[in-house]
Order: sequence, then C-alpha cells, then structure tokens
Amino acid sequence: MNYHNVSFLASYGLSGQLPPSKRMEVAFAGRSNVGKSSLINKLLGRKALARVSAVPGKTATVNFYDLDGQIHLVDLPGYGYAKVAKSEKWRWAELIEGYLNDQERDLALVILLVDMRHPATRLDVDMVNYLIETERPFLVVLTKADKLNKTERAQRLAAIADEFPCGEDLTVVPFSAETGEGVEVLRGILEELAAPEDEA
Repeated sequence: MNYHNVSFLASYGLSGQLPPSKRMEVAFAGRSNVGKSSLINKLLGRKALARVSAVPGKTATVNFYDLDGQIHLVDLPGYGYAKVAKSEKWRWAELIEGYLNDQERDLALVILLVDMRHPATRLDVDMVNYLIETERPFLVVLTKADKLNKTERAQRLAAIADEFPCGEDLTVVPFSAETGEGVEVLRGILEELAAPEDEA
C-alpha cells in the first residue's frame, strides 16, 4: 500500500450529511487531545494532513481521507472535552453515534485511542462497551507511549486488562507519534484489511 498516495476527501458536521460508504472504512475514535490527528499524520507520513492543535476539541467534524484508493480513514470528533457548549457536545455525540450506528457502512475496524499515561476514563469504557454491544471490530491504541519509562509502561499494560471489559482479550498497540512506535504494526493491520480475501 502506498502511504504517500493519500488525500483529504471531505468533512461533515451532521450525521445526516454523511454519504454512503464508497470504500472499506477504518475509523479513529478517542477523547479530545488524545492524539488522533498526530497518529493519522504519523501513520501516513504527513506533517499536516490532519490538523493538530494544542486546543482539545479541534476536530468537530467527521473527516474522511482516501488511502491509496483502497481504504477510507475516518477521523471522528474527540469526546469528553468540557470547555465547549452543551449544544456542541450534543452535536459531536450525534455525529459519532450517527456514524457508528449506521449498519450500512462498510466499517472494517474502529481504532480507539487512549492516553497510555492515564487510566481509561468512564467515556473510554463506555465506548468499548458500545463497540462490543454493536459488534464493531476494534482495537485499542495507547498513545504517547514515549512519555513513560519501562516500569511505567509495564504497569499500564498490566492495568489495561482490568480497566476495560473483556480486557484480557483486547488487542492493544502502544504508539508514539514522536518515535514512530506502533506505526508499522498499524500499517500491517491496514494492509491485512485491504488484502483480497484469498490473500488475507
């Protein structure tokens, strides 16, 4: 797969605007400021394809990217940021739920980002419960892994199993946008998804 052949497609601010799936989709979800834009940029070898901001809650739309004409990457709004109006929070929630609840979407995988430095929040656990209940395939990416030392990493990896439902069966990928840790693992997963069934 050619990761240099990637382009921004469109942004949508309401679930009613979302077009039908035209390609297999991989969605990125997580709390505001967890590093979704940084992960997408690092994964695709770009500096500013996805907008990175020091201000949490910058992604207020569902953003679609085309990867090599094979997969559409979908950046969902971050959840859990307190410093926005309730009406804006509701709009974000409606967007996320509207996208994930659409059973007609060709959604192959949800990549849920969680900050490795901190215990999973109630909203993170709620998202995992939701994905389990709706039978959406997902994995957990632990961002900002470079911020922890070896002992801290081991402690956090051990704790994850207790923080999430079905934690012992979770697929967990430590990731760092600074060092590139986890990039090749995620690329391998994308390539496996895109491979024809007789090759997969």
